[in-house]
Amino acid sequence: MTSTPLPDVQALTFDVFGTVVDWRSTVIREVTATLGQGKGLDADWGAFADRWRFEGYVGGIQAIRRGERPFTTADALHRAKLDELLGELGNPLDEAEAADLNRVWHRLDPWPDSVGGLRRLGTRFIVSTLSNGNLALLVNMAKHSGLPWDCFLSADLLGHFKSDPETYLSAARALTLDPAQVMMVAAHKPDLEAAGACGLRTAFVPRPREHGPSVTVDLEPDDRFDFNATDFHDLAAQLRC
Repeated sequence: MTSTPLPDVQALTFDVFGTVVDWRSTVIREVTATLGQGKGLDADWGAFADRWRFEGYVGGIQAIRRGERPFTTADALHRAKLDELLGELGNPLDEAEAADLNRVWHRLDPWPDSVGGLRRLGTRFIVSTLSNGNLALLVNMAKHSGLPWDCFLSADLLGHFKSDPETYLSAARALTLDPAQVMMVAAHKPDLEAAGACGLRTAFVPRPREHGPSVTVDLEPDDRFDFNATDFHDLAAQLRC
């Protein structure tokens, strides 16, 4: 078998939202179908998706990390923001419809290279989520999308959200590995910076289509990371999988 760069690395842990799955396109499609076509409403569904994600989920996690609200799950953060957004539209959904729409985050579609790339990487490494999503969400998403994870590491299991150092260190301990034996794979540089500061190795895989036109993201290769790849197949090739 061909030797692998960074031979001490035994596990790859992946950010999921944005890195593995295309959350924005999936959410826009479903809210358009449910609220636009289903209820006859007219709105900027891209902006709806962005507010749901960044104000509800990302903003909620930041508040928890600052100690401003108790720890809760991604599902609960998503639902609280969805209820607010639906209120602005006149509460067009009943409880069953709102609960189903909130579960769109459980059925996000993968990027075209994700399933095949993960399979290749899994021939040499443990491949695991390391996500701020909760366990049920990640398991359902994997079943929906065919994502071939070896295991699931989630915020609710670890008791911390990224980018808390304990999240990355707890992930390594859960795998009974040293931090340097784990490589974080993400499309988001702050995630990789935090992982690297904890001693994990790092791989940057940018996803230019993750965000809408109003968001500017640094997508350039970065020498601070151990690997820079165009997609999971490119990363697998660099790692000789």
